[in-house]
Amino acid sequence: MPNVKRLAVRGSERRPLQGAKKIGAIKNDEIIHATIVLRRRHSAAAPKSGGLSHDRREEYGVIHGAAASDLAAVEHFAHRHGLTVSGRHADRRMVILSGTADAMQKAFGTELAYYETTTGARYRGRTGPITVSDSIASAVVAVLGLDNRPVAKAHFRRRSTTGTTGSFTPTQVAQMYNFPTGVNGAGQTIGIIELGGGYTPSDLTTYFTGLGITEPNITAVSVDGGQNTPGGDADGEVMLDIEVAGAIAPGANIVVYFAPNTDQGFHDAIAAAAHDTVHQPSIISISWGGPEDSWTDQARTAMDAALEDAAQMGITVTVAAGDDGSSDGVNDGKLHVDFPASDPNVLACGGTKLITSDGKISSEVVWNELKSNEGATGGGISNLFAEPTYQAHAGVPKNPETNFQGRGVPDVSGDADPNTGYAVRVDGQNTVIGGTSAVAPLWAGLIALVNQRLGKPLGFANPQLYQVPESAFRDITKGDNPAFKAGNDWDACTGLGSPNGTALIAALLGNTAAQTGA
Repeated sequence: MPNVKRLAVRGSERRPLQGAKKIGAIKNDEIIHATIVLRRRHSAAAPKSGGLSHDRREEYGVIHGAAASDLAAVEHFAHRHGLTVSGRHADRRMVILSGTADAMQKAFGTELAYYETTTGARYRGRTGPITVSDSIASAVVAVLGLDNRPVAKAHFRRRSTTGTTGSFTPTQVAQMYNFPTGVNGAGQTIGIIELGGGYTPSDLTTYFTGLGITEPNITAVSVDGGQNTPGGDADGEVMLDIEVAGAIAPGANIVVYFAPNTDQGFHDAIAAAAHDTVHQPSIISISWGGPEDSWTDQARTAMDAALEDAAQMGITVTVAAGDDGSSDGVNDGKLHVDFPASDPNVLACGGTKLITSDGKISSEVVWNELKSNEGATGGGISNLFAEPTYQAHAGVPKNPETNFQGRGVPDVSGDADPNTGYAVRVDGQNTVIGGTSAVAPLWAGLIALVNQRLGKPLGFANPQLYQVPESAFRDITKGDNPAFKAGNDWDACTGLGSPNGTALIAALLGNTAAQTGA
């Protein structure tokens, strides 16, 4: 093969996980599947409210998908390096390549090896940048899948045996938050992203029957080989997501997208859900994430583009803000926010501690049980995403460490403390789980009710939510996480506050009427 000029893929540099050690060279005949993410054919305008029909979704994919010339160039690159094109998605701007580790290393100018972490977990990793030939360099946004280290964790917390403040069913939480009655999410589809675990249909039947609720229609979709595989700790996340969203909006269809816990799997799951013209989710709920600076720039850029697609197509994406307070679990003494919650195209969901009396809220404060090692809501100011226009008048401060005017996290909140958590059923056992993982499907369920009442998808919700009257939220003014303190209006613990569902719908109906001139 003649000498070809090679260029580094921007933001593709990798280092081993902290404390991980190389334990051996990769087997040259190991088969690897890589996702090549390409640039947009045409740039997209700012996301708007409302959703797109089946035909309009396909039209969006054509207009803002990958150019035919870029797809052809990548396929030519693949064939030249002995790789197989096993998938081609112009709308998602993706080409899936398959081949041996030997061929992949030569094609992308990197060295792969096996690593072992301090906990004994193993992964296939690489160091340094990825390079590609100059013939495709300008078109490539990311090359994902060569390194398969876990990138995210599920943001759920099981209640400890010592903490027993109380627990609620999702329907009780909905009642206390004044969710609307007379709607059940009919006509809506909630997509749920899962990076591990699974659900047991018999458990779901038992759970919903116990609540006196008709079990929602649930479908599993495999992405990158991910499967519904119950039997591990991540089942708590999967069951929590389905049971909370399904209890609040039992009339909605629920589609669970299972993918591996890698940057490739996470990106591809979001892209699959956003561009799913079969199930057409109007809401996507994500309860997984990791510190925003733990991702490579290329992976974060690719996921941001997929999330922007979702916003552009009128899909509301709710994302857990994290369960480790203002450090996001990083032990460097600095402030961190969680990604993808820090992405400006999503509705970031923080957590509260909910105390009730006689079925009504008597107290609601920031969830912070760090002193007892029971977690706290994530929240803070992004160092990587600039403040979006919808937060321009919300009073978001600059990052106190870097002075960067970044995107504030979270946008909204809800009950998350596991000691005032959600009664759910997991692997044949009734248990109580909390965490901001519960708040993302809580808000997803609420948005399904909103969409049904509005008669159309709310879509990219953030601009409208930052304009509705304060009465649409319960302003949380007490507590911290711990670097940021709660206060009047928006704060970096609970955002705008927890929902007052009926008032929120009334405000959104008013906005819709004003926009249409009704």
